[in-house]
Amino acid sequence: MFRAVVRLSTSGVRSLARTRPCNSVPLASRCYSHAKVETDEEFDARWVTYFSKPDIDAWELKKGMNTLIGYDLVPEPKILDSALRACRRLNDLASAIRILEAVKDKSGPYKDIYPYLIQELQPTLSELGISTPEELGMDKL
Repeated sequence: MFRAVVRLSTSGVRSLARTRPCNSVPLASRCYSHAKVETDEEFDARWVTYFSKPDIDAWELKKGMNTLIGYDLVPEPKILDSALRACRRLNDLASAIRILEAVKDKSGPYKDIYPYLIQELQPTLSELGISTPEELGMDKL
């Protein structure tokens, strides 16, 4: 019995003392995407063009906003401007207010983003006759 314990302990020590060969060959990295990387300006232009379509309907507007809000970013004021103008073309005040609410929610803990966006969008909001959620008292609910 004692002999079995010694045999197990010495084989255990030997296995600890053995060094395993280290693979120092770098792994090849693969790039599976051959797509062109879109710049910020191209991204903004694509969405402005999308919302500026004269024949956009309510479904396309909502789908575009859902996709845009799904990205890990807060949309630029020029994108929101074209989305609000699309809401006006469709006479859809509810969607315009939802856009502003979504942007406020998307701003998250960064409290200076939403006031900046409202400041940049104020001429458009005044021109189109759209009230902010704060002006409608929806922030107090």
